[in-house]
Amino acid sequence: MAAERKVGSDQPDPGTRPEPRFFYGGQAVIEGVLIRGRRFSSVVVRRPDGQIAIQVSPLSTVYTGPIRRVPLVRGVVVLAETLVLGTRALMYSANVSIGQEGKEMSRWSMAVTMAISLGFAIGIFFLLPLLVASLFQGLLGEGVGGDILFNVVEGGVRLTLFLGYVWGIGFIPDIRRVFAYHGAEHMTVKAYEANDPLETAHIRKYSTAHPRCGTAFLLVVMVIAILVFAFFGRPPIFWLVLSRLVLVPVIAGMAYEVIRFSGGHQNSALVRLIVAPSLMLQALTTRQPDDDQIEVAVLAMRTTLAADQGQALPSAGESGTKEARPETETH
Repeated sequence: MAAERKVGSDQPDPGTRPEPRFFYGGQAVIEGVLIRGRRFSSVVVRRPDGQIAIQVSPLSTVYTGPIRRVPLVRGVVVLAETLVLGTRALMYSANVSIGQEGKEMSRWSMAVTMAISLGFAIGIFFLLPLLVASLFQGLLGEGVGGDILFNVVEGGVRLTLFLGYVWGIGFIPDIRRVFAYHGAEHMTVKAYEANDPLETAHIRKYSTAHPRCGTAFLLVVMVIAILVFAFFGRPPIFWLVLSRLVLVPVIAGMAYEVIRFSGGHQNSALVRLIVAPSLMLQALTTRQPDDDQIEVAVLAMRTTLAADQGQALPSAGESGTKEARPETETH
């Protein structure tokens, strides 16, 4: 396998050709963190007894092949990958939390779960705002001005629902812990990207917000949706609903390109201004993690890096976790 950048150093190994810059990322799960790498993903979860479970999985070539380099299309690929990896990681972490980590979810069950989740999200955040805006059609006037107002109302309802949902679930204790792991994942990724050692003391100096966060992605999706849907005016309700369904992948692809660009130009004053709202929004979806949560995120990052580089996987003890026994499963 080609060499990756070593943690804490930006010098490539002698005699190797550096690969294009790769953005590591992940998500929080129940009492754990998922980190997605070039070729592998790792899920690290803390068991109820304080020990650690680790699952390492190779990534499908569907997600790592040439199609991932095609602008706009790669955004749809990443969205699909996120749904698959995220669902699998959440199910794994849930099983670990109840002492059934050996139990695997069938492909059929996972497909049904993803379909229900995706259908719920589209129904609540795309179709419901459309129906609400339709109730006020008579008050919005005709012509281009009325069409613009219609899309603004629809977008405003969509954003209100999203913010209300994120704010509301933040009161659930278990979700607050997931948000803390979310913060730990962001801080660890930022430390890695800054070539800092993956140690708690160094990671602590970073904020829990990251410009490539999924929260930022969703906010960009909602803004782009207003602009894209504005081109369709106000045809009969059937065509309005169809446009919202068909254009979800297109909007996701555009949003991904915006997030990708902002993540690679964080030193630009203009980019910082553009991403400021999404960074502020992450105050709702992240929390300051404790040291144990940072240790889990670090181990997830180290495990993925080691798997990508073809090296021996780190033990839980290397992350500073006491008496942890990792269990590595490769699928």
